[in-house]
Amino acid sequence: MGKGKLAKFADMETYENVFQYPYSVVEHVPFEMQGHWHERYFHNDHPIVLELGCGKGEYTVGLAKLYPDINFIGVDIKGARMWTGATQALTEGLKNVAFLRTNIEIIERFFAEDEVQEIWLTFSDPQMKNPRKRLTSTYFMARYRKFLIDGGIIHLKTDSNFLFTYTTYMVEKNHLPLLFRTEDLYHLGNPRENLGNPRGNLGDPRKALASPSEIPSNLDPKVLSIQTYYESMWIARGLNIKYMKWQLPREGTLEEPDVEIELDDYRSYHRTKRSSLDKAK
Repeated sequence: MGKGKLAKFADMETYENVFQYPYSVVEHVPFEMQGHWHERYFHNDHPIVLELGCGKGEYTVGLAKLYPDINFIGVDIKGARMWTGATQALTEGLKNVAFLRTNIEIIERFFAEDEVQEIWLTFSDPQMKNPRKRLTSTYFMARYRKFLIDGGIIHLKTDSNFLFTYTTYMVEKNHLPLLFRTEDLYHLGNPRENLGNPRGNLGDPRKALASPSEIPSNLDPKVLSIQTYYESMWIARGLNIKYMKWQLPREGTLEEPDVEIELDDYRSYHRTKRSSLDKAK
């Protein structure tokens, strides 16, 4: 029998790789690690990369194992899920991993200017009805600027066509440097054909990768090697996994795109594919 939530929470209180600072705590107790992650926790000067909305921490741990010279911090408010990744990291002795349990809406309280090099957004809730909660919105871009290096990279990996389309418009509207974009990560055509046209179709999505030589030079092949539990579910249900990465300059006005985007036809959080009966209700 697996551990219950209370037992997991008790474990997390003792884990040296977990920092629990929800809004109710940090509002009264300043986070002393802000600006000091390198010397006080990681004890090195390697780059710091965040995964926001890390869930079980599978991606955070997977990246840490692939890139031992980079420090990774998984961030989420759901402690019972985070326990899985935190436990695995401790069991496997991974020293370049930490987990921060907090509200992402206050993420700028935990990192100082230029302390973070990259951000991963993996299967975030698309928040189709509330753009201010959308992790790729300009509201969050403004937050990320407070601690991301100038020109730092943001990665989006998603099954949501809504979130992917919205983010494409957001990047284009604000003239953010687009480094890579594909509507079907695991069946690539030639993504490099499309860097100048971020809304276009990137080759034939039915064309599977035949060999490593077909992986574009601007895509790290290691990105293809990690699949989370939920990602595998979406793939099994026939959903394409979309991926894009762009740079976020420190300066420049940020504007929300004023566009109508077709909603996803399946539920927006822990989503299950909806049947025609569901859509008819």
